[in-house]
Amino acid sequence: MNVHALPDLPRRGEDTTRSIIKIAVLAVGGQGGGVLTDWITAVAEANGYRAQSTSVAGVAQRTGATIYYVEMAPDTGRAPVFSLSPSQGDVDILIAAELMEAGRAIVRGFVTPDRTTLIASSHRVLAVSEKIVPGDGRADRDFVEITAEGASHKLICFDMEKIALDAGSVISSSLFGALAGSGALPFARETYEATIRDSGRGVEASLRAFRAACDQAEAGGRDTAPTPAKATYTTAPVGPAALLDAWRVLTSRVDALPKAVRDMAGRGLRKVVDYQDTAYGAAYLDRLDAAIAKDSAAAEWRYAIEAAKYLANAMVYDDIIRVADLKTRSARDDRLRREQDIKGDVVVQVTEYFHPRIEEVCGTLPPPIGRFIESRPKLAAWLDRRINKGRRIRTDSLSGYVMLWVIGTLRPWRRSLLRHKVEEAHLDTWFATAQTTVVSNYDLGVEVLKCRRLIKGYSDTHARSHSKYARVLSGLPVIASRSDAADWLRRLREAALMDEDGKALDGALKTIATL
Repeated sequence: MNVHALPDLPRRGEDTTRSIIKIAVLAVGGQGGGVLTDWITAVAEANGYRAQSTSVAGVAQRTGATIYYVEMAPDTGRAPVFSLSPSQGDVDILIAAELMEAGRAIVRGFVTPDRTTLIASSHRVLAVSEKIVPGDGRADRDFVEITAEGASHKLICFDMEKIALDAGSVISSSLFGALAGSGALPFARETYEATIRDSGRGVEASLRAFRAACDQAEAGGRDTAPTPAKATYTTAPVGPAALLDAWRVLTSRVDALPKAVRDMAGRGLRKVVDYQDTAYGAAYLDRLDAAIAKDSAAAEWRYAIEAAKYLANAMVYDDIIRVADLKTRSARDDRLRREQDIKGDVVVQVTEYFHPRIEEVCGTLPPPIGRFIESRPKLAAWLDRRINKGRRIRTDSLSGYVMLWVIGTLRPWRRSLLRHKVEEAHLDTWFATAQTTVVSNYDLGVEVLKCRRLIKGYSDTHARSHSKYARVLSGLPVIASRSDAADWLRRLREAALMDEDGKALDGALKTIATL
């Protein structure tokens, strides 16, 4: 007969929770939350603790993270009673693999100033709710960091994703290092490293990330890198002598502009020339010169700077030629390999998805032919039924690559095609409106230029954005005579960027109708 000794159970009425350390880990798919939880459990057991881990799966598509929960206590020979999930106000260490997950943990009450050490990576992984906003839907990271500082007992917050990527690892390694460096657990650093070695996979890369994060946590646990400086264009262009001479003429024109305008004008010029050619760049500077003539140093050249930005954006519209050109550039293959960490001569299979409409096809035709089709709805509908289908093109295959490359070679003829004529007409109307408005109301003229940011995207997205732009500008005559007209136009533009359906814009237009 075999007899197994059972551990002593807690005595009736004895409080065994005081010695329990409670850790919650919030992570999304691909961030190694499960691995991190296993490491935490293993390092606890290696140091003579009993530990238990559980997890509650989150919702897909970044609307919720998986919550991993670990409880541990010194092994006294008695069996501790562990909980299965975290409770509000009862978490000692909260580890968030992304900044907004830390914010959500604070909202849920898992972080408290009297006890919780909050360890969070300061990088962002945008949620679906942030991505679907037509404008800038990103949550306010500064507000979250300030709130986290006040809501936690101790805050460790720096870019642990970057540390992991630089080390060739994943963020679970740097989060583990930040936990070690925080001093929140009574374990020696060597035991953490031993735990990683015992895991047996990706050990060296994981240790590199662990050590870098641990060192930064021990040094204060905050981002120390300075804000990146604005990009400068110092790379010398290469190409035929005639094109280089034409480029130097354009850059000399930029150098002659007011100092405050040069930086934005230089960026815009490069964007426009890369899109088309040096003649197109000259047309860009001609328009910019007209805007500068309406501005002055007394106004800090605000109108000219916005013109430099939005004229370039307006001239560089997305069409099927642009899409094909970008997808067949060697720089894109280099970027894909770098982002996916593909080394050597490994063959990469790339599938591009296209869904052309008859409108895009007509836009790539000479104006008479394109307008002929568009003016005949039955013909356009008949052609659209045969064209408007999803297509998957393998650009790693010769046939797929050549197909897109041929479309990209239409760039020299772009300015003679229907789409360009339409875009030029719209650009001229918008710019003329701004040029006329700025004479009587400087701030309102600046806001008219900024309305160009409403127009973006390709295909259906571009059509919807044009509609919103037209509706916003339809309110200009109503508010133009008001002293606060610029503020009202800004409100209309911001309302248009709030949602895809335009409900906020509807409300704003109704409001100005009552002014």
